[in-house]
Amino acid sequence: MAQLWGGRFTRKTDELVYRFNASLSFDRRLYAQDIRGSLAHVKMLGKQGILTEEETKEITEGLNGILEDIENGKQEITGEYEDIHSFVESVLTDRIGEAGKKLHTGRSRNDQVALDMKLYIRSETEELQSLVRELLTELLKLMEKHTETIMPGFTHLQKAQPVTLAHHLGAYFEMFRRDNSRFADIRKRMNTCPLGSGALAGTTYPLDRDYTAELLGFDGPTLNSMDGVSDRDYLIELLSALSTTMMHLSRFCEEIIIWNSNEYQFVEIDDGYSTGSSIMPQKKNPDIAELIRGKTGRVYGALMGMLTTMKGIPLAYNKDMQEDKEMVFDALDTVKGCLALFTGMLSTMKFQKERMLESCRHGFTNATDAADYLVNHGVPFRDAHGIIGRLVLYCIEKNKALDDLTMEEYKAISPVFEEDIYDAVSMETCVQKRNTVGAPGPEAMKQVIQKCREYLEEQNA
Repeated sequence: MAQLWGGRFTRKTDELVYRFNASLSFDRRLYAQDIRGSLAHVKMLGKQGILTEEETKEITEGLNGILEDIENGKQEITGEYEDIHSFVESVLTDRIGEAGKKLHTGRSRNDQVALDMKLYIRSETEELQSLVRELLTELLKLMEKHTETIMPGFTHLQKAQPVTLAHHLGAYFEMFRRDNSRFADIRKRMNTCPLGSGALAGTTYPLDRDYTAELLGFDGPTLNSMDGVSDRDYLIELLSALSTTMMHLSRFCEEIIIWNSNEYQFVEIDDGYSTGSSIMPQKKNPDIAELIRGKTGRVYGALMGMLTTMKGIPLAYNKDMQEDKEMVFDALDTVKGCLALFTGMLSTMKFQKERMLESCRHGFTNATDAADYLVNHGVPFRDAHGIIGRLVLYCIEKNKALDDLTMEEYKAISPVFEEDIYDAVSMETCVQKRNTVGAPGPEAMKQVIQKCREYLEEQNA
């Protein structure tokens, strides 16, 4: 297959070099974006009188025919072409003849591939936002359902204070809400059109770059042709945002794996999202959660790979930049798959309410409230802290929870305790009286859930 750039060369490219240089094996997924960009480019060339009306019509019909044939399986993207751009142009020329050779007028592969990637990523960010919104919707459903499901909150993986499952899930709602905004920010910031930048220095043809940008839904053209062809910041931003999303999924998966263990038994993962052991019949393994946690490193690797690729590249375009696609494509596929699977796993998961509550009681999560009780009865906090420490030590020795102690046992530690201590350290009281903004109390959660609901309604509008 003769290369589109072969006129300068007198000897055929070595086959190994050709395969090493070619990108069709992975950039074939950009066919729709490549054709869409070409259609806009041709329309602009016709408007500017660079192509005749007949040439514009002929090329446009040819491009639309190629797109339709690829979509319905009549046209195969075969491997003898160097990249998706040469495939489209060669097939077009084969179909319509000499007019097809004019498709590339006023354009370089440098600005062409920059355009294709921007169009592709713009579409992908919309899909990512849709998947994140589906996860947020599922989280909100669970929050609404579990405002009174008491569970231990943790610090250092130690039981700390009682919260509700709604409150715990609400923390992840905030994380994924930020992820959603990051994808929106990336889309907004990258929405300038590089087509017309040429190889690096624009072109002598009287292109209307504003018109091309408008046709393709961009806010306007890029304002520097060298940056236009060599900018990959938006891909680094995307990979960073994808890495953050995977970090959030991985943290959540880590908790689910722990909660699913025999020691905790806070959740039961649905059979559809679990596997068994080949040798141990009693096992029910949280493989999906573990795989999502594991694939996080894969996405991190793409981010580091992209940063490393770009760090030493002088202006403008260099062939190194071809390395962006496989990393980005793989990271996108990975994150989209993980988001969809995680949402499905979460929606089918069963939460063991009684087990969570019992874990709170025997984890002394109400110890801080017991100390606050003493403070409210005139005991200095530092003294109250020591008294409750001794009380907890006594409970551990006797294998009791704080609310299992008799009044005599309480008074043996401190005479300040009275009958109202039982209400003060009940799990329900411990949660219900925490109603500052962002706390797990019912009134605070009611307000937060309403704000979350309004946010999703606005996002889905």
